[in-house]
Amino acid sequence: MFDPLHTKWSSYAIPTVTGNTARRDAGTIVIPTTLGPLVISFYSFGARIRLGPERQLDYGLIYTPKQQNVQTVKQTDESIIIESGVFSFELACDSLAFALRKNSELVLHSATDGHFVRQYRLPPFAKVQNGWLAHFNLNSKDHIYGLGEKWAALNKRGQLIHSYNHDALGVNTECSYKNVPFAWSPSGWGIFCHTPSPVLHGVGFPQWSQRAYGILVEDDSLDLFLFEGMNGAELIKHYTTLTGRAPAPPKWSLGVIVSKAYYKDEEELLSTAREIRKRKMPCDTITLDGRAWLDTRTRFTFDWDASRYPNPSATLQKLKALDFKICIWEYPLVSTYNPLYKIFAEKGWFLKDADSGETYEHHWESEPFGDVLTPLPVSGIIDFTHPDAYAYWRDRHEELFAIGVDMIKADFGEQVPDNIIAYNGEHGRALHNVYAYLYNKCVHEAAEKFSASGAFLFSRSSWVGCQRFPSQWGGDPQADWEGLAASIRGGLSWGMSGAPFYATDVGGFYGDQRDPKLYVRWLQAGVFSAHMRLHGIGAREPWTYGKKAEQAAMTALRLRYRLLPYLEQTVAQSSKTGLPVQRGMALACPDEREAWGFDEQFFLGEDLLVAPCLRADDTVEVYLPEGYWQRFPEFGPRLSGGRTYRFTLKLDEIAAFAPEGRRIKLGPDIQYTAQIP
Repeated sequence: MFDPLHTKWSSYAIPTVTGNTARRDAGTIVIPTTLGPLVISFYSFGARIRLGPERQLDYGLIYTPKQQNVQTVKQTDESIIIESGVFSFELACDSLAFALRKNSELVLHSATDGHFVRQYRLPPFAKVQNGWLAHFNLNSKDHIYGLGEKWAALNKRGQLIHSYNHDALGVNTECSYKNVPFAWSPSGWGIFCHTPSPVLHGVGFPQWSQRAYGILVEDDSLDLFLFEGMNGAELIKHYTTLTGRAPAPPKWSLGVIVSKAYYKDEEELLSTAREIRKRKMPCDTITLDGRAWLDTRTRFTFDWDASRYPNPSATLQKLKALDFKICIWEYPLVSTYNPLYKIFAEKGWFLKDADSGETYEHHWESEPFGDVLTPLPVSGIIDFTHPDAYAYWRDRHEELFAIGVDMIKADFGEQVPDNIIAYNGEHGRALHNVYAYLYNKCVHEAAEKFSASGAFLFSRSSWVGCQRFPSQWGGDPQADWEGLAASIRGGLSWGMSGAPFYATDVGGFYGDQRDPKLYVRWLQAGVFSAHMRLHGIGAREPWTYGKKAEQAAMTALRLRYRLLPYLEQTVAQSSKTGLPVQRGMALACPDEREAWGFDEQFFLGEDLLVAPCLRADDTVEVYLPEGYWQRFPEFGPRLSGGRTYRFTLKLDEIAAFAPEGRRIKLGPDIQYTAQIP
């Protein structure tokens, strides 16, 4: 991994302006440099900087924004000053150090940390062996948010973040499934790296520079959007205007989704569904995970395991008769044991080994698998850059939706290695992240085209633009208290990165110790998320954790369904603005810095403040912002804001609050959304 601390200054190719020849070209300014043209454009939200050759492979990650006209260009031997509407951009000719201003107020500028013997400790811009390097200034009080689904502190200041999708196998490291190279600060600026390639972020990372935000973009082209906004909401609006917003998901998707890894046959599946209805557990959707409906040895080509499901349509109709929506699992790989593998390989529908030109065969690491998650077969990876493969994969979903499937769980998508080449000529390193976008886009198009219930899917891996295809879930958390806390932070961080809808694996995915208190607290937190799924290795139905847990969980699930009118209003707003359903405190309270450090509490929409219980001793600490508050849903005594409270909760109690005098719209007590009048 690149380390500027130990990189010699002579190793940097630092661009400088050549000559007095800045010119206008279709609303942009083109400035010749020693490393090729520097192209600067202006928009209502800020500016765009491009260096290097224009990227030939465009995946549609952004929508073309309307440019603003350039009014004046003033050039001397030392600097170039460009003015466009309310923005001005000043560029140093000898280093490309820049300063972006709005109405003469500084928005963002190149890093100013000096070196003992030269002006800059780290170059403002530089070409290095594996891409482009840029450094931006950080003030001491700048907080930085975004950069995708990350499990540690929401404020990324001091962290080294890699925008590179991983099958993270948990929530305990920097590795994550959903990454975007978009960061913003409540100080009023944001940066987005428009690239399909990996990006490394040293966010005030002290081994690089504690006073600079360093970015390494592993691409021949450097394409940066610089946003100006008064707060996080405005900066996220700018980013999602550029990269897209999610449509409002169907109402039924806001109900509870029940799942496990995995229901072994039709009898177990139907028995679980009937027990849910018998016990009057609020629930809308039941999931058939990978091993639940597929033969693992030959998956995946949309074919049911005939030994367990000789008539899958009849099975699904039995679930429909119980008023369930149905979710089924998939991934974008095909086993070498599947008869279609050879056909796909001959058609060139798999990613290929870059050296041999033959179909690349993915060998799974055996360590993560055990008695339940049995080892997976050697497989080819579908090449979604091949138009015929893309169309085939999309259209094969028709038969699933036709027999009653309502949503797809689009799992995996992080397996693309460096040493492959795709049909469109892209190599693995650059394809690795954007592969998730192509995969999710394909499956979402299938749902739009064939689903009678409204387009909705769960995806695990994501990149820029995937927020257009709702929704995402956080994969594979450890079933303990820190797994719960990290899952909440991951969802809030994803929301602060322009993706509005998220769910966790309620109860934790692996390492379950059948802890009833942990399960109830996780479920109570999930009530206040955009989507809610009970999932893990082993049963996640409330009664499997004991009578007391069942009673507390049922109380919370009934509240979830009574909240549906409020949730519907919130998801509609999120679809319109790009704001997440769950809003971290720096996003919800931009003018109250005291609130920003409370990483595991959040707002659900505009009016509900939630502090999940993350301790086995039943205590929770919550910061109430300025104003007056009341406990929700009972609307108890007035509480003064601007201070921290500590509560000890009964098992069926939650720590949620609404502003005094604000009434949250609640609906009827129902078991599934089809019962809504």
